[in-house]
Amino acid sequence: MGNLAIARILEFLPGIIIGLTVHEFSHAWMAKKCGDTTSEQQGRVSLNPLRHIDPLGFLMLLVAGFGWAKPVQFNEQNLRNPRRDVMKIAVAGPVSNAVLAMVLSVIFSLFVHYTAGIYSNWISITKNLLLYAIYINWGLFIFNLIPLPPLDGSHLLLNLFRKYPGFYEGLYKYGSYIFLGLILVTVFTDLNLFPIWPAMQFLGNGFLSLVGYG
Repeated sequence: MGNLAIARILEFLPGIIIGLTVHEFSHAWMAKKCGDTTSEQQGRVSLNPLRHIDPLGFLMLLVAGFGWAKPVQFNEQNLRNPRRDVMKIAVAGPVSNAVLAMVLSVIFSLFVHYTAGIYSNWISITKNLLLYAIYINWGLFIFNLIPLPPLDGSHLLLNLFRKYPGFYEGLYKYGSYIFLGLILVTVFTDLNLFPIWPAMQFLGNGFLSLVGYG
């Protein structure tokens, strides 16, 4: 691996670590708010990245462009309103990434404004780190809303079909295989079944424009 590739990975790392940590923390925090303390007992209501990063999933994210963190566990029986609370826990992660991307966009715009005309390697590096973190968090927001297990969007879809046990169980059982198959098709063919990058650009560029950049 060349120095350029290593430098690019180092620029990605802070955004990935922050994004995954905030995402999983938000799941755990929402589960606690809804009455279940399972994630709290497991130490997941924490902003310590080591509580959330899955080594293999993190490596896959760096190498293949998609990966995962340790899933937050919760017990539906402890939730005050299981059907509603499961959806709240599911959306907490992606929504936290969207909010984080917006906050980072404001910080980036202010940073660019107040460092205009100043030339420094540290300023350039900071700009890149912030930009990568912004787009990574938009990517986590979009990717996790895909309605297939094990992604967060699957909980929203599955909740809609609880009244149909056959379909619910089938989607829950085979959804992960469908998702893996779609990823393999995307990786090894010219078909882009997950147009995440165009959506990231649309949201990222759009919000940066709203806060005065570009």
